[in-house]
Amino acid sequence: MAGEPRLLILACGALAREIVALQTANGWTGVDVQCLPPELHNRPERIPGAVRNAVAAARPRYAGIFVAYADCGTGGLLDAVLRDAGVERLPGAHCYEAFATGSRFAALAEEVPGTYFLTDFLVRHFERLFVVGLGLDRHPELAAEYLRNYQRVLYLVQRPDDALRRQARAIAARFGLAYEERRTGYGDVGTTLRRWVDGDHGSESRAVGGVLEPVRWHR
Repeated sequence: MAGEPRLLILACGALAREIVALQTANGWTGVDVQCLPPELHNRPERIPGAVRNAVAAARPRYAGIFVAYADCGTGGLLDAVLRDAGVERLPGAHCYEAFATGSRFAALAEEVPGTYFLTDFLVRHFERLFVVGLGLDRHPELAAEYLRNYQRVLYLVQRPDDALRRQARAIAARFGLAYEERRTGYGDVGTTLRRWVDGDHGSESRAVGGVLEPVRWHR
């Protein structure tokens, strides 16, 4: 209805497809989604400033703002920005943990410490973000250095897609790594956003240092 206060999910571009799918499936008509460039993943030191500026610009227009980032390599600097702004974010250190959920991700990482994780987004955009983004198109010899401590590729599947599975397997084969996959669905991304949109963006949210605690993962 016109005039009703709206909510904003300020998201990493790497989560755009999943968050829009959640928005549609849950009928979040009062929620807008704004995404920052996924290329920030390669320059995590720029994430806190980009989020600070986006939150400041959007605040006058929204009753509540949620930042759909995990820490994402900022070393706690994003949390400092969010504490100052009074805004919450996704739980976890990165999107892999947010999709898999914290305890499940910890078990997967411990299972094989040298694991290179993929998501639906990273499979789709692997060439642009990893190969070109890290200069492997110009210096392919660097791949051995980047991946020398890895033993397997583990594809965390949000929505099963045979074409993406083939691409993920090809990525593993390209770098001589073992291949495995696990279906995570949307994990804590979905459960945390549902709680927030349903009302936990108010004074009763269980925020810890800017992080909205996840609900339990369900099989």
